[in-house]
Amino acid sequence: MLTITTDAGQAEAYLTRPDDQRRPGVLFFMDAIGVRERTKQMADRIASWGYVVLMPNVFYREGTADELKPEMDLTDPEQRAKFGEISAPRVKAYTPDLANPDTERWFDTLSQYATTPYGTVGFCMGARLAIRAAALRPDEVAAVAGFHGANLVEEASDSPHRLVSDTKAEYLFGHADNDKLNGADAIAELERSLDAAGLTYTSDVYPDAPHGYTMSDTSSYQEAGEKKAFGELEAFFARTLGAH
Repeated sequence: MLTITTDAGQAEAYLTRPDDQRRPGVLFFMDAIGVRERTKQMADRIASWGYVVLMPNVFYREGTADELKPEMDLTDPEQRAKFGEISAPRVKAYTPDLANPDTERWFDTLSQYATTPYGTVGFCMGARLAIRAAALRPDEVAAVAGFHGANLVEEASDSPHRLVSDTKAEYLFGHADNDKLNGADAIAELERSLDAAGLTYTSDVYPDAPHGYTMSDTSSYQEAGEKKAFGELEAFFARTLGAH
């Protein structure tokens, strides 16, 4: 765990890499549950493919990863829903005016350990941040991946789908099926924006996969969806970033 100084204070970030060599970097954006053992395992898995992976605690203003860790059993659907009521205000409060300066610091830190090109990957709310990150560093970010992304299409002028035209990356999306946070109309609008920007992308809806399907520590986990997501992500990063 690293400590990163931001405009708002001190933020924790988990750094994982296969060795001490400088390798292509990946910025990993957590879901609304936060930095925990499950997301560390996921970051480690990506690092094992030959990348330097940095996963910041983007909710550091609210507390440390340990302080924000759920005190309930998220594999129970009712308790998972209750935690959603806790995490929703944090997600809503993490607006671009806070997230964008933070992301610049994440990139600055990643650059101390990794080389370009960079990839970004996000889960749930993290998919939004992964797109925004690519728009902040279009000449450095070559690949953006998002799985069971939430609220990728909004009315706001700075909606993530409107920012893809400011990027130069290739995109990979694995959407949850029948996701109320990212419905069919939103997916179609996202794809129209990617087409209009002339970007290369893959945008698939994973059959019967619930929102949060990669998270094995919750009731949303779906093994088939997780397997498909990481298989596609490994091939995607190998093609766009190169494994070393």
